[in-house]
Amino acid sequence: MKKQIAGGKLDKPVRLVKRLLPKNRWGDYMTSLLTFVLYQGRLPKREGGDLNDALFALKTSDEILNPLRVFVSDKHHLKQFVKATAGDEYNVPTDAVLQSLEAAMEYDYPADCVIKPTHMSGEVMFRREGSPVDFKRMARWFDSNYYNWTREANYRPLKPKVIVEPYIFGGESCEDYKIFCVNGEPKMIWVDLDRQGAPRRNFYTTDWELLPVSMVYRQGKDIPKPANLTEMLDVARQLSRDFSMIRVDLYSNGEKLLVGELTNCSEDARGRVVPVENAPIVTNLLFGKAGLS
Repeated sequence: MKKQIAGGKLDKPVRLVKRLLPKNRWGDYMTSLLTFVLYQGRLPKREGGDLNDALFALKTSDEILNPLRVFVSDKHHLKQFVKATAGDEYNVPTDAVLQSLEAAMEYDYPADCVIKPTHMSGEVMFRREGSPVDFKRMARWFDSNYYNWTREANYRPLKPKVIVEPYIFGGESCEDYKIFCVNGEPKMIWVDLDRQGAPRRNFYTTDWELLPVSMVYRQGKDIPKPANLTEMLDVARQLSRDFSMIRVDLYSNGEKLLVGELTNCSEDARGRVVPVENAPIVTNLLFGKAGLS
C-alpha cells in the first residue's frame, strides 16, 4: 500500500521536478527544496526548526552520504549491522537473498513468506498459501533506483536485490514501532496500526504518554504500553549511537523484538504534524524548546 501525503495532490509536480532536475548534489538540493516548499508551505529553517527542518538538513547535507548511513539503508546489510551492534537475535531470519531477476524467477519460494527489495523503502509482497509471486512487480524493483524516486542520496549506490523472509511471530499480528533517536538517545515513538486495513498512527513519549498529534494518518485508539518497552528503547539506543538522528523501526508482539529498518529521512520530510498548533510538542521532545540548532 502506497502512502499519499496531502492526498497525493502534489505528487505529480514533485515527480516532474525530480525527472527534470539533474541527478547531482545541486539537483538533489533543489528538488528537495521545491518538494519541501510544496508540502510544508514555507522555506526550511536552519535554526529553531522542527522535525522536517532537521530531515531536510540531513537529506541535503553530506551526512546523508555517510558510508554507514548508506550501508544500513540496504535491508540485507542492515542485518550485519544489527548483529554486530545489538545481537543477531534481533534480526528477522533470512530465507534467501536474490541478486538478479533471473535468480528471483528460479527461486522456490516458501508457500508463506515476505518478499521485499533490499534497496528500496515501502515496497513489499506478502505470499500466503502458495499464492502467485508478482514477477512483473519484482522486475520493476530490479530496474529501480529508489534515489530517483525521492532524491535520498543514501539509496543511490545500492545494488538491486530481493530478500525473502518468513512471517514473523508465526504470522500473528504485531505492532510497528518507530523510535526517533537524536544523538543516540530515544526521544519519541510512533506506532503504525492496522497497516493492511485502515491505517492509523499514534505518537508517544518514551514513557508511553499518548501525544495529541499525528502525521499522514489519523490518530488511532490509545494502545497499552508494550511489556518490552525498556528493551525496545535499549535496542534503539544501541543502533542509533553512531547517528546524529535516525529512526529505528521495530516489530514486537509484546514479548519478542525484531528490527525492521533504520530510516534516515522519515516521510521524505513531507509529512506534517497535525494539528499544527500541537506541532511544537514534537519539536520540544526531539530538540528542546529552542528547536533545531
